[in-house]
Amino acid sequence: MARWRLSRRKLLFLSVSFTSLLLFLHLPSSPHHFAFSPTSSLCNSRLHRISWTHSPSPTWSWDKSQNCDFQRFSSGHASELLRGAWILAAGDSQARLLLLALLRLLLDPAQVSNVEPDLFRRHSDYQLTLPDRGIKIDFVWAPYESNITHLLRDIQLTPRYPDLLILGSGLWHMLHITSPSHYGAALAQIKRAAESLFEQSISLHPHMFWLGLPKLVNSMLNTEEKKVKMTGTMLEAYDREVDMRGILNGSSGPFMLLDIGRLTRGCGKHCTLDGMHYHDAVYDAAVNIMLNSMLIESQ
Repeated sequence: MARWRLSRRKLLFLSVSFTSLLLFLHLPSSPHHFAFSPTSSLCNSRLHRISWTHSPSPTWSWDKSQNCDFQRFSSGHASELLRGAWILAAGDSQARLLLLALLRLLLDPAQVSNVEPDLFRRHSDYQLTLPDRGIKIDFVWAPYESNITHLLRDIQLTPRYPDLLILGSGLWHMLHITSPSHYGAALAQIKRAAESLFEQSISLHPHMFWLGLPKLVNSMLNTEEKKVKMTGTMLEAYDREVDMRGILNGSSGPFMLLDIGRLTRGCGKHCTLDGMHYHDAVYDAAVNIMLNSMLIESQ
């Protein structure tokens, strides 16, 4: 499989297929204003400004007043953007749900129904290839931060690195270890491993995203242990560790945040049945935020 670069894909769009892309993305006619206005960095900071409606089921849209031409990706556009890419997601059930949302975008409904049981096989890894698009997709069950650190170090020993990394953890740590400071120290290890991977990838830097923790609706959690340990106060402490440890690009870290917490707060408690896992629309929004961020980053 050829090494994938988003910048190469963008250049292809802006040359041979620029006219069709304008129709597809509703872009302005000048390539100097490619999709985002007034500035890419400003628009990147506005990606999570989502509005929600709940009738008859949760749906989302971007706030049109923010003057950024964000795109709601179609299957064809997502497939073209990711053509030739190796996508690696690692983490717990939140990472599975995010990857499922990406598969819903890339595959038809019958294909999604076929792959979903394997993707959600308890505590297992998953792999899928889409030969017609050259896309390779891996999910690695990595519920603890040490699992992710070991994965990043193992990747450095391979001849090829993923083009898109989607990582996240914290729920298992909160339930089974219940120590924000310990969680923060583990995040620092992830940061060092990710920075090392980024440095060794020379000019072909992978796109790295970190999944934020969802809002926990304590009264809806399905065990007493979860209700005792996974409180709002504890969630805030874990979120503070993410901010303090500098893993996010806003603090010079390697990861762009996919703010699942903000999205789940926006969707509300009627979007969850167990206080932890949310409606498909939440993860669909996160996938579109991720893909738009990749376009912004490519400029």
